[in-house]
Amino acid sequence: MISEAALRAKGRAVVRHAGAQVLLIASERGLFACANRCPHEGYPLSEGVLTEGCLLTCNWHNWKFDLVGGRTLVGGDVLRRYPVKAEDGQVLVDFSPEDPEARRARAVAGMLRAMAEEDQARIVREAARQMRLGADLALPLTAAIGWAAERLEFGTGHAIAGGVEWLGLAERRSVGADRQLAALGEILGHLADEARGGARLYPFPEGQRAWNAGQFLAAVEAEDEPGAIALIRGALAEGLTPGALMPVLARAALGHYADFGHSLIYAVKTCALAERLGPEAAGPLLLMLTRSLIYATREDLLPEFRTYAQRLGEWGKARRAAPPLAPEAVTGRSAREAMAIVAAWSEREPPTAILATLIEGGAWMLLHADERVFTSAEGKLRDNVNWLDFTHTLTFAAAGGEAARRDADLMPAVLLQLACFIGRNAGFIDRALETEAFAIADAGAFAAAARERIFDHGLERFIVSVHLLKTLNAGLQLARVYPAAAPTILAAVNRFLHAPFKRRHVLRTARQMRAFVAME
Repeated sequence: MISEAALRAKGRAVVRHAGAQVLLIASERGLFACANRCPHEGYPLSEGVLTEGCLLTCNWHNWKFDLVGGRTLVGGDVLRRYPVKAEDGQVLVDFSPEDPEARRARAVAGMLRAMAEEDQARIVREAARQMRLGADLALPLTAAIGWAAERLEFGTGHAIAGGVEWLGLAERRSVGADRQLAALGEILGHLADEARGGARLYPFPEGQRAWNAGQFLAAVEAEDEPGAIALIRGALAEGLTPGALMPVLARAALGHYADFGHSLIYAVKTCALAERLGPEAAGPLLLMLTRSLIYATREDLLPEFRTYAQRLGEWGKARRAAPPLAPEAVTGRSAREAMAIVAAWSEREPPTAILATLIEGGAWMLLHADERVFTSAEGKLRDNVNWLDFTHTLTFAAAGGEAARRDADLMPAVLLQLACFIGRNAGFIDRALETEAFAIADAGAFAAAARERIFDHGLERFIVSVHLLKTLNAGLQLARVYPAAAPTILAAVNRFLHAPFKRRHVLRTARQMRAFVAME
């Protein structure tokens, strides 16, 4: 290796072992051995500054490591150190392999610290360390979900709903390690973003009660979080799986036009993710979902959607005239008008045919969305729509179809809420838009190219990138199930995937806030 005298004469030296560079340091406080590559970006610590207190500074980004105490004082990642001693005039370093479980635990802890600081590079770096140790993608994701569960004030958000989408993309057979890590990093980073660093906890209420589906639905309706949480704990204690609970959770989500349909998407995707990750993740996932159902806004109480309950009550017995079953019968209609037409169709048309019609109509509206509205600095607060408002018709339809397959009695609510989606976007379409350029000739080639593009999307905000993936997956799924509507669906998704996003509306926000304040 190196003699003690030679090392003390130099003060520091770099040696190699099993392909790794190891920095040896002789100081008044003793001998030290550590990785020569800074755990931040790999620059050589041998070029760093060492103080008398054995504080080693990497000069590239000012990360500081306490060699005596082993702590990282400035920066985040832990510096790998090795036991070292002098014996018979030689410096001896113990290169015995570190316990993999200890290394994995350190990487998990580092990942969670990085999530608390919303440091995306560190999050991905610590996830890469876990993958290098052979960790299944589920392991870091389960740890992150446990960390986030009580840090999301209002429960489940897009990070969870998109988590199962990214995980599915990462686990495709053709995907390599780089893309697997990229997908995992998107989930972890989005969770950290929604938790806003996690500085504050929102503990779940204590308690557990025997599972009763009716009582759970009543608790959600009454916005009784302690009661609903206690019942979900009871369900888990009784061994009910997320898949078994999904129809009840979907029913709770469809009790209202909740969060503009997000609640149903969250319920379906949460259960799918919980089934994939297993019991350790299922608990926090279902608690988060329950909280989100409690706090969900009930849009059917707004004037535009207030006839939802009435139309649901008259399902199959509307006894009123309706236009022929066709997408153009509802596109361009208000939510009230669209719900009335759908309710009237229910008297004579099978639900599956109505669903196919509404999906095609929603896809046509996405294909003809008026992009000028999304980018204009003019307009009132009520006109602040964007691409994501239009994509939710497809993602909701895909989730609604899955929920209705589990429980056919949910289909009327799914169809009426799809009518609400179509109605709320009716004023923001451009019927004259030329759309031929978005047509897809080869669905397989389109899917492969779109997935590859999503892996390197280049978008700053997680909320946008996750919608790219969710909409692509929903569109591909719906196109397979409804081949007659496939050309419209795929063209709409193609347009959305290539649409420019205006990330911030600086002037529009200023104008709208001035107008708002003037009315106070």
